[in-house]
Amino acid sequence: MSPATVASLTDLKRRPSVLSTLKERGFSALLVASIGIAIVTLVTLLFQVFVDGSPRLNTELVDNFPSSRPARAGIQSAIWGTVWVMGIVAATCIPLGLGAAIYLEEYADNERWYNRLIEVNIQNLAAVPSIVYGILGLAFLARGFLDLGFTVLTGALTLSLLVLPVVIIASREAIRAVPRSLREGALALGATPWQTVSRQVLPAAVPGIATGAILALSRAIGEAAPLLLLGALSFITFNPDGLDSQFTVLPIQIFGYISRPQAEFKVVAAAAIVVLLAILLLMNSVAITVRNRYGRKW
Repeated sequence: MSPATVASLTDLKRRPSVLSTLKERGFSALLVASIGIAIVTLVTLLFQVFVDGSPRLNTELVDNFPSSRPARAGIQSAIWGTVWVMGIVAATCIPLGLGAAIYLEEYADNERWYNRLIEVNIQNLAAVPSIVYGILGLAFLARGFLDLGFTVLTGALTLSLLVLPVVIIASREAIRAVPRSLREGALALGATPWQTVSRQVLPAAVPGIATGAILALSRAIGEAAPLLLLGALSFITFNPDGLDSQFTVLPIQIFGYISRPQAEFKVVAAAAIVVLLAILLLMNSVAITVRNRYGRKW
């Protein structure tokens, strides 16, 4: 067989068949159609919510407390309750998550069985349904040996447990993305391991850590199932004034308005949904801005 014949046969084998080409194009078209359906559905829902809630998108919505009269119903207590809860969540889960990530990435010995057990449990806890954390908070925080009651602190600690695995995983990925050569260079110049971590690794990993933390808080701010078990009442006509105060948050308040039989409350609920979506969009925009502005390509 001549070399030209061998080359032509080899080229024929490499050339994709018409059937495989059609399959690839069909699969690509199916993926594009799936994405298009999802986007169209999302845009339709957002547009419908905005149209339904537009009559109540005014200052009275955020200035007024919940009321049994739809025309006077507002979400002030829910907004301030959300601020209180998210502030405590950020103050607890971010330092704990960052500390755990630094230990697991920089100091932990992966050959030790307990370190491997910690890593496996963190991965598993990130996939646990949120209602399970609500049961945990009810059994051990609101009641049980801590007996904190149905307060702001109880709700915030429960949500902190919910998003803590997400913060740990995101922080570990950000720390792991820092090149090993940066650590080796600092150690070679005489820096201690902690000086290397605090002055070289963490500043380089800040964009990823901040992005992960903000996205974790975005998840926490939209959770309602755990707080339903912890007494986050939907009709609170006062703002929280301490860690032991009763509270409500935006998702619970929206659930309460939607549950009312009057059609006017559906309008208030739609307006509250728009406010919650605006807050989530703002938080995600901050995360994207931090990542794009301070991110580095190694």
